[in-house]
Amino acid sequence: MARVIVVGNEKGGAGKSTLAIHLLAGLMQTGHSVAVMDLDLRQRSLAGFLANRRAWLEANRATAALPIEPDAFTDGARLARAPEDEQLARFEAAFAAAQDADFLIIDTPGGDTALSRAAHGRADQIVTPMNDSFVDFGLLGEIDPVTLNLKRPSIYAETIWNARKDKAVDNPQAGLGQIDWLVVTNRLAVFEARNRRRVDERLDLLAKRVGFRVGPGLRDRVIYRELYPFGLTVADLSEQIRPVEISLAHVAARQELRSLMQALGLDAAAAQIGPGDAADETEAQQAA
Repeated sequence: MARVIVVGNEKGGAGKSTLAIHLLAGLMQTGHSVAVMDLDLRQRSLAGFLANRRAWLEANRATAALPIEPDAFTDGARLARAPEDEQLARFEAAFAAAQDADFLIIDTPGGDTALSRAAHGRADQIVTPMNDSFVDFGLLGEIDPVTLNLKRPSIYAETIWNARKDKAVDNPQAGLGQIDWLVVTNRLAVFEARNRRRVDERLDLLAKRVGFRVGPGLRDRVIYRELYPFGLTVADLSEQIRPVEISLAHVAARQELRSLMQALGLDAAAAQIGPGDAADETEAQQAA
């Protein structure tokens, strides 16, 4: 059975697809097989990234790992117009086809859909990116507008709770804790701000209450967007694959990806991203 990692948040613009793309690329560095499902049937950012990747590799006669894309879930534009029952049937078919892989990465849409709920219910791990903003925090927890004290969990936390309950029905011995939930603050500015400290403090309180871990995310770096048109990430850069010049930002971004994967317990995969710490230091000196 594939280890299922769902990247989810019911708010758009939190960086779900960016996170899913980098987790996918990082895992493929290990030599493990990785399957992907893009449930954002209209935007299809992850599917677009993979189309770019195949085109760039072919045009440049380069070799890099590619994931498994189940045939049952590749015609997103048509499927977006299909009835919910058909969407769920196709999800089940794609999910079954992906089980031969070592990992399955599922990118979910920004919103509450039947497909998103189905994916959350099948997750082994859920990764929720959010910006350091009370706008994003509002999907996880409700705060008092006067004191900024945490009042109660909010709608997306309830979605995770329901997913945990559903999965516990299938495996009562594992209980509610069998879905590991990691919340990461994403697209951070380089410099710390007072608002971020406030959000972080409420995140820590909510984590204890509803049962998630807080981990490192990806800062707001141009490099994460710069490589998207090529279908590449900082995990792919090498002597053979280098569509842009290496800079200090590339080296720092690669370390951020390592830290994220370590937070997910993927230490072996993290260790294989890029040339390694010593080589990174040399690259940084050369870039400087």
